[in-house]
Amino acid sequence: MMTFKNIETLKNESMNLSDKIYIFDTTLRDGEQTPGVALTVDEKIQIAQKLNNLGVDKIEVGFPASSKGEIKSSKKIKAMDLDSTLVGLSRSLQGDVDAVLDADLEYVHIFIGTSPLHRDYKLKMSKSEIISKAVDTVEYAKDHGLTVEFSAEDATRTEKGFLYDIISQVIDAGADFIDIPDTVGVLTPVVTRELISDIKDSFNIPLSVHFHNDFGLATANTLTAIECGANQAHVTVNGLGERTGNCSLEELVMTLKSAYDIDLGLDTTRLYSLSNLVGRLTGVKMPVNKPIVGDNAFAHESGIHVHGILNNSSTYEPISPEMVGHSRRIVLGKHTGANALKSKLKENHIDLTEEQFYKVFNEIKSLGDSGKCVTDDDLVAIAITELASARETPIEIKGLSISMGANVSPTATVKLEIDGVEKETASTGVGPVDAALNAIGDLIEDTLHIELEEYNLEAINGGTDALADVFVICSDPSGNKATGRSINQDIVMASILAVLDSINKLLLIYPNQ
Repeated sequence: MMTFKNIETLKNESMNLSDKIYIFDTTLRDGEQTPGVALTVDEKIQIAQKLNNLGVDKIEVGFPASSKGEIKSSKKIKAMDLDSTLVGLSRSLQGDVDAVLDADLEYVHIFIGTSPLHRDYKLKMSKSEIISKAVDTVEYAKDHGLTVEFSAEDATRTEKGFLYDIISQVIDAGADFIDIPDTVGVLTPVVTRELISDIKDSFNIPLSVHFHNDFGLATANTLTAIECGANQAHVTVNGLGERTGNCSLEELVMTLKSAYDIDLGLDTTRLYSLSNLVGRLTGVKMPVNKPIVGDNAFAHESGIHVHGILNNSSTYEPISPEMVGHSRRIVLGKHTGANALKSKLKENHIDLTEEQFYKVFNEIKSLGDSGKCVTDDDLVAIAITELASARETPIEIKGLSISMGANVSPTATVKLEIDGVEKETASTGVGPVDAALNAIGDLIEDTLHIELEEYNLEAINGGTDALADVFVICSDPSGNKATGRSINQDIVMASILAVLDSINKLLLIYPNQ
């Protein structure tokens, strides 16, 4: 029988994997270059601590020459005595290296543009001048005891001859790591394979890659580079960075762990909390469909999928949410199956009769058809409302109409059935809810006089289609109080039902008042 080759066979036959793969996180440097993002010293410290706890090998803490604040934050992070190696960025300038030294860092990441575009339009320097600058700066850094990683900026658009020439000369100058940046994300996996394989064959030095995501290929290209022998990958949390960002830390780490069976020694259960922290501090919210850490990464709605998940989560999940510190969500909507709803009700300790179950089921389907995604809070509220509706109630709503006009107080016409007798009246108010509640007060005055002591309205979810959750407390002349609650897409109806719920409780609990 013909079978596909497994990952171990492919690793032995077609991959040139390094014995050790280093994770170089640049969230605090390149990630902070995300448009609109600026981190305070304290925020950088929080992220650095989380990255260290995750276990990344290196943290690029910033660009010390760019500001005094960068030096200050670098010094404070250095004082934390983290296990991760701390790195400072430097242009090919001795003054930038001095700033890295002032920041108390021992590892410098030196760069200079090498492509024709950078030479002619940004640097306005010849090839020989660029090589001279790079070599002098690397030698200066090494003379001052720094570990040096050298980046040929825009390497993937640099002529091969010149790229190899500058790599060779900075190696001779003492560089410890060579980094190949795909500065504008133009690589594809097939080109990456040829480029990285050839560089590994040509130079005996640890090789790093720094790939951008302009075409959505940063993670794929980084994985290809690792297959071809790259020793280190530059990444950012949530894939942050210039323009469309960099290779995503969480995507790369979990793909290596799960698809390649390569354990980097990181505590992957910290990935989700790290992602949330960075998202909160940077203000860059992740798309719900972001792999690994997105809200929908382990969310399921389809009845077929949920049925499979409930029997064996691997049917529709490549990894368990617990591996990254995430959690599974069963989402309710128009695709929901009965198994999913039963599971959610059980999870929330709600017991319904079969008739009540299908009323709730149909309500969720109806809300789904109207375009609403039903949350856990929505479900609990709907189920509790259904349970409450099973009681015999002295007062029931039979009709409601609202009329409003410019510069005219709203009028509510309410019809109630009170002990089997229908009554109807109209009343005005400062708003439609107030008018409706005034009408109810008039209709039940002969049965029970009530005071509305508390009224709270919340939208269970965001959005214009959010369910209104109304909670009230009403009291009778004897001082007896009862709560009432109702969930409805219409605020006025939710308010009426909540008040009637409270009134009926008073009448059922205190029938002889």
